[in-house]
Amino acid sequence: MEFKHVSVLLEETIDRLNIKPNGIYVDGTLGGGGHSLEICKRLGEDGRLIGIDQDMDAIKAATERLKDYSDKVTIVHSNYQDIDSILKGLGIGGVDGIVLDLGVSSYQLDNVERGFTYREDTALDMRMDQSSELTASYIVNNYSEMELFRVIRDYGEDSFAKNIAKHIVKAREEKPIETTGELNEIIKAAIPAKVRKGIGHPSKKTFQAIRIELNHELDVLENSLDKMIELLNEGGRLSIITFHSLEDRIVKNIFRKNMNPCVCPPNFPVCTCGKVPMGKVITRKPIVPSDIELENNRRAKSSKLRVFEKNVKNIN
Repeated sequence: MEFKHVSVLLEETIDRLNIKPNGIYVDGTLGGGGHSLEICKRLGEDGRLIGIDQDMDAIKAATERLKDYSDKVTIVHSNYQDIDSILKGLGIGGVDGIVLDLGVSSYQLDNVERGFTYREDTALDMRMDQSSELTASYIVNNYSEMELFRVIRDYGEDSFAKNIAKHIVKAREEKPIETTGELNEIIKAAIPAKVRKGIGHPSKKTFQAIRIELNHELDVLENSLDKMIELLNEGGRLSIITFHSLEDRIVKNIFRKNMNPCVCPPNFPVCTCGKVPMGKVITRKPIVPSDIELENNRRAKSSKLRVFEKNVKNIN
């Protein structure tokens, strides 16, 4: 299957990177190379792009897509949480911009064998990094009822999390749950029919929750943003596209903390904690897709772009 993924908020993201022709940029979620290609088009002779992805299918597709710029592109099979060690290994101390396009790609959703979709019956996989041993099947068949409840409640924000977890545990006592179709039926049985009519696909939230847990998506995001901001050169920008409220909340809070890090009590006349702002949030409100983009790509519906700019006063 050909790797296809439509990059959302493409122009908005690239424009707000303020690309310098001779700058160094990182695409931490390379995917099919859509954002990276637009960055490369704006780079001069000494410009450089580092692309990171944990999905080998994405790396193959992006390598082909960026072949005309191979002299200035370095692609690494890894997770963006390792950005500091990746750049250190390349002899790079700071970069002028970083892009993250979070969530699951259209290719991963549409490729039935990858097990991300709840619309087809296939093996429970959901690994973004196929070299990883654990799959969604492990979570579904080995997590305790309380652990499943926590995952579905926290990452899926499903009000029926407790009942879904209970049904999963009961079903696997008879036989292991092996396919997305089997899991779909279990989830369906856990949600009253009158409720299912108004919530879209009943499995959407649970599948999202299992995927996030398996790939540690929120932990990776939360643990990476501070060091990404530190790695930015003066005036460098970090642009992040999120696709659901949990991701967006993490980005918003960490950006805000880096802009206003002071922990002194409000009644203190002067700051004594010594914490100084790392930069400023460029997007006071998140940028969302235009009506035209939504018409052409329904998967862009929940996307939001937030941008942070490193202070010129802070030197790495």
